[in-house]
Amino acid sequence: MKTLIKFWKNNRSLIIFIALMSVFRSAVADWYEVPTGSMRPTIEVGDRVLTNKMAYDLRLPFTHIPLMKLGDPQAGDIIVFDSKKADNRLIKRVIGVPGDTVSLEDNELIINGKKLNYARLHSNLGSLDKITIPNNYYLAMGDNRDNSADSRVIGLIPRSEMLGKAERVIVSLDYDNYYLPRCERFLKRLE
Repeated sequence: MKTLIKFWKNNRSLIIFIALMSVFRSAVADWYEVPTGSMRPTIEVGDRVLTNKMAYDLRLPFTHIPLMKLGDPQAGDIIVFDSKKADNRLIKRVIGVPGDTVSLEDNELIINGKKLNYARLHSNLGSLDKITIPNNYYLAMGDNRDNSADSRVIGLIPRSEMLGKAERVIVSLDYDNYYLPRCERFLKRLE
């Protein structure tokens, strides 16, 4: 017992710092490494992305239990979520929110009857039957739709799986160039 008390006295500042940092990363903000190119060109392989975990909910630290709703994801937000269907943490862009009617016909995205103006892709997943998004669900896709396992594969994203909103690249390491940092991506805001 005396050893434990001595250890606490000698290291309490470090222990408190580690505990507070753990709570901060669990409930306020965290960073995630992006291992695939599904969000290119917005997010590159090797980016470490800062995620605002309080963008939509205040959660009990170390859990997915919401304590207070702070907002809702909007179309265009880049979200980080723990997908049960994919059994993985994913990052995608919100395309449809509750109440929206969305379809992908011949690789043209149509939201609420309006075709979106973006560069056409040649995706194997170039279609999505017309769907009206129910409450507490979101349709999300990767910006690089040719190489993205998104809502076309895993279905709609339940709000309860969302961890937060990706806001900026903290640092980016170029895996093809000896893991050297990509200076031009340092603190780049995600849009």
